[in-house]
Amino acid sequence: MTDSPASVRPDRRAEIAAGLARVRSRIADACAAAGRDRTGVTLIAVTKTYPAGDVVALTGLGVTDVGENRDQEAAPKAAEVAAAGVEARWHFIGQLQRNKAKSVVRYADVVHSVDSVRLARALDAASGSVRDRPLDVLVQVSIDGDAARGGAVPDAADPDTGLPAVAESVAGADGLRLAGLMAVAPLGWEAERAFARLAEVAEAFRAAHPHATALSAGMSGDLEIAIRYGATHVRVGSALLGMRPTLR
Repeated sequence: MTDSPASVRPDRRAEIAAGLARVRSRIADACAAAGRDRTGVTLIAVTKTYPAGDVVALTGLGVTDVGENRDQEAAPKAAEVAAAGVEARWHFIGQLQRNKAKSVVRYADVVHSVDSVRLARALDAASGSVRDRPLDVLVQVSIDGDAARGGAVPDAADPDTGLPAVAESVAGADGLRLAGLMAVAPLGWEAERAFARLAEVAEAFRAAHPHATALSAGMSGDLEIAIRYGATHVRVGSALLGMRPTLR
């Protein structure tokens, strides 16, 4: 009897379990330090470049949320995991081109990287044609205001990439549900400065959209700071699964 494509060796499973224990401990400690309830922070295991077997192992250890950055890798991986009889909540967290919308809405439960009205409209059209429920969407924020690096610009009046316009486009779409915000600390910014700024943006955003409370921020190196500033979802890869294989 041969192993299935999504199988994982016992030593790899033990390695993943150890990484998961460390990350869970870090999250619990960060929540305690911030005076927050641990249940208010969701771990998203970022599995880009890692095999489907790692996803299967993670779900067996109680991880429910999995993040991917590239559709060309995520789509077949999600199919392989499903074929193994495993359910996961898939988060698409990378920059997304509009021509990939039809593919992404078939497997993703959440898209974190919507940063333009045009992309929101493409996802809405695709979602309505293939899904039986709205797609959860987080609007990606450009903390430093440079939309060229991805992210809607807070307080900008631009009709395509301004945060107010993008949020309203998502909120008004039948095939989408506005869930909150996502951000990545800009290059050259300390995490403290970046997430403090994000917390200010999120406070104003929630005043306009009180039901959109998710805040996706923080990765392997800065999750504690992100949690201190209100992150509800942290996206962790290398601290959980080890050094990444080389991208092909």
